[in-house]
Amino acid sequence: MPKTNQLQVDIASHSIQGLKDNNEDGVGFFVPEEPSVLESKGIVLAVADGVSSAEAGKEASNTAITRFLSDYYQTPDTWSVKHAGQKILSSINLTLFKRSHEFASEEKGYLTTFTALVLKSRIAHYFHAGDSRAYLLRDGVFKQLTRDHVASIGSGRSFLARAMGMDNSIQIDYSQFTLEIDDVLLVTSDGIHDFVSAEKIIEIISTPKPCQARIETLVREAFDSGSDDNISGSLCQLATLPNESLDDYNSKLTRLPFPPPLDDGVLLDGYKVIREIFASSRSQLYLVEDTDTGEQMVMKTPSINFEEDTGYIDRFIQEEWIGKRINNEHVVNIISQQRLRTCLYYLMEYVQGISLDQWIEENHFPKPKTAINIVEQIAQGLSAFHQMETIHQDLKPGNILISSDHNIKILDFGSVFVAGLAEVFVPLEHEGVLGTATYSDPKYLLGKNTGIQGDLYALATITYEIFTGKLPYGNKIEECQTAFEYDRLRYISASEANPIIPTWFDRTLEKGASFDLEQRYTNIPEFIKDLKNPNPEYLLDDPKVNKNKPQILFWQLLSGFWILMLVLVIALFTQG
Repeated sequence: MPKTNQLQVDIASHSIQGLKDNNEDGVGFFVPEEPSVLESKGIVLAVADGVSSAEAGKEASNTAITRFLSDYYQTPDTWSVKHAGQKILSSINLTLFKRSHEFASEEKGYLTTFTALVLKSRIAHYFHAGDSRAYLLRDGVFKQLTRDHVASIGSGRSFLARAMGMDNSIQIDYSQFTLEIDDVLLVTSDGIHDFVSAEKIIEIISTPKPCQARIETLVREAFDSGSDDNISGSLCQLATLPNESLDDYNSKLTRLPFPPPLDDGVLLDGYKVIREIFASSRSQLYLVEDTDTGEQMVMKTPSINFEEDTGYIDRFIQEEWIGKRINNEHVVNIISQQRLRTCLYYLMEYVQGISLDQWIEENHFPKPKTAINIVEQIAQGLSAFHQMETIHQDLKPGNILISSDHNIKILDFGSVFVAGLAEVFVPLEHEGVLGTATYSDPKYLLGKNTGIQGDLYALATITYEIFTGKLPYGNKIEECQTAFEYDRLRYISASEANPIIPTWFDRTLEKGASFDLEQRYTNIPEFIKDLKNPNPEYLLDDPKVNKNKPQILFWQLLSGFWILMLVLVIALFTQG
């Protein structure tokens, strides 16, 4: 077949439960419709075989397939296939591992094998963990690309030595090879390759039939050959290949130049700059308009101050990927680009409104119903981060937009920490100004990653400020540099700034903003629940009621005695 500038394949997948009660395998593939996505990301086919003895094998395999097919296409174009695949699989693995530990008492494990092929331009990349397999059939030669991660224990018995979700970190086998037209690629679960000979597999996948018919025939052959497992596979045959490799192109992408400062009216990749929204030493935000659709959006560009800083560049690129993964109405939406970029930048939805810090300044002591609604929306946005094993780390009123009808959007992915992606936790810089150092967990600033509890501290601090206009530890917190300096601070009762705040509400804020992790709430729903409903423990432990009870009782009795004496004196004086 003649070569074209587009990768074209025949591809299919098929899976049955076989003799088992449930199908714990996961299979899938994805072929992008957009030529630009096909060029920049390629085609994926994958198989995951859930470990049945772990009791959550089905959920594990489905999670692995679904997340990989979704997250891979959200990664920045500037990431290599290897980098993107390994980052995503590390994150998925950690998610499965944590889910397993949530059910430790029930011995419910989220374990699965995983094998995927990514076909991009003229190169095939594969990722592998476990005993599912990837094969290549080329010119009649059938080759197993992956190796089984199993260990023998004698007497013909073996066990799975590596799987997704088995540990909090995982080593993923990776390799790549050059594709040729008519290559046939096969990914299988052990329900196929343990029961069908290599000769029979070659015979079936070599037939001049559509891939769907071939993979269904192979699955049926495994069943007829006595397979007692779930039976699953994905099959692909190359029809055409692009004329040139994208290796050089990818290299150019990672070296995209920084755009210069953009004046009003300037055109960049089909986007017209309307005005500058914000500029700092680290980045710029511009309101731009798509000249094709007229849609307005926000363009974020990196600061030329960091042109030689590879760490900054990688972080900027990662911001876009993180934002694409989080889909929530209270988190700003990252817009997928349909055009190739000539400079380094990314696009976000344009939200009309003001920052929350400005809103707080203009709305002293807001109505409790309105304030709680705002806090709940922020909490929902944060929860969307946490569901993706992602911690915002720099939540503050300046990073929250509020519209005229009080709808909330969380902004800024620059300080986000993604579990499973970051090799080393890097604490936030203490900037010494009202902002990051004021709202971020002091444990962060001192180098400890406190995860969800860190974001919860920021949420509690923001809630305190919404209701009082002040900070729970006063403005001196921004001057703290050491643990000793933080220890000298004391929580200031919210009722001192806003007398209508009840004790139980104040105690909730105090617990949410506690420096002590053992005292602080461990999750957002519990914090929100106590904000909306009086916690009985706080009512019973009201210091205004219980403090110095013996002294209070003494003064009450003494006052009663003097009142009684006064009444008697008045009565005697009246009678006289």
